[in-house]
Amino acid sequence: MIFHPTSAFLLFPAMILLLELGRRIRRRRTDAEESTAIESAIFGLFGLLLAFTFSGAVSRYDHHRLLLTEEANDIGTAYLRLDLLPAQAQPELRQLFRDYTSSRMRLFDQVGPEISPETEQLQRTIWERATTAASSPGANPDATKLLLPALNNMIDITSTRRNAFYMHPPDVVFWLLFVFSGGSALMAGYSKKIGPPDWMYSVGLALAVTLTVYTILDVEYPRYGLIRLKDRDQALISLRDSMK
Repeated sequence: MIFHPTSAFLLFPAMILLLELGRRIRRRRTDAEESTAIESAIFGLFGLLLAFTFSGAVSRYDHHRLLLTEEANDIGTAYLRLDLLPAQAQPELRQLFRDYTSSRMRLFDQVGPEISPETEQLQRTIWERATTAASSPGANPDATKLLLPALNNMIDITSTRRNAFYMHPPDVVFWLLFVFSGGSALMAGYSKKIGPPDWMYSVGLALAVTLTVYTILDVEYPRYGLIRLKDRDQALISLRDSMK
């Protein structure tokens, strides 16, 4: 299940209502005793949950960026080793590499498959042309030893990136994040001393939690919110421009 980052904004009105509900429950129970230890435990658990989910999301986001850089390096290495092939086979393969590099760009501009049909077709074509050329007369004796493993790495990294992109925490972690957000708001309203509602306090708490949860989901699902990985395409753009 995908938790769209904008779903975090549902927390804001929900937390405002729960804060007010907690305050009204407390006002009706004038004999209620303070439970500072329980409140501290709940808020502490909520803080740990926010910290761990945020840290995990950032870690996976950084991993995506490293894999993108690794893919650019793999493509560049394989492209350089085309020099081992016969001269007549190189122009077609170089054009195929330029097309392939372009197909691996802009993956984070819109929701879609990590490996597009165009990419899969180009992978098959490049592999077929390269294996044929590597064993043809005029090829460097080391072509099969150096070029084919480089091509294999270039193709394998796409599957690695796809698996990493769809690797997220269990859904229960995000559901728990939403439940704890609402529960903490209810507890915060209940723990407030009897008196008129402090809207600055309520809005500030709800806004802080909402923006934090939104950022977590935005980093966790970089195709769906404001945070994208498309700026990392510069490595692929530079690589493609260097392919003469």
